[in-house]
Amino acid sequence: MPPKKDTKTSAKQPQKTQKKKEGSGGGKAKKKYKLITPAVVSERLKVRGSLARRALIELRDKGLIKQVVQHHGQVIYTRATKGDDPVA
Repeated sequence: MPPKKDTKTSAKQPQKTQKKKEGSGGGKAKKKYKLITPAVVSERLKVRGSLARRALIELRDKGLIKQVVQHHGQVIYTRATKGDDPVA
């Protein structure tokens, strides 16, 4: 008895081409996040948590971000907008 032919592989299917979306170069740098925590910075930038905490403290001191909440081990920041009061 001859082996059965596989109809799935023998039929030629058109290859799908992936279209590149325009304006999608470097989406990470252009995206603006509203919630900023040391965990988020650590994960996205692939740095240690201690470095992320110190970087956020430095950005807060410069007035680029604003502290929203500080609870035991978690600090939450947000972007400082033009209308916000500068942190003194």
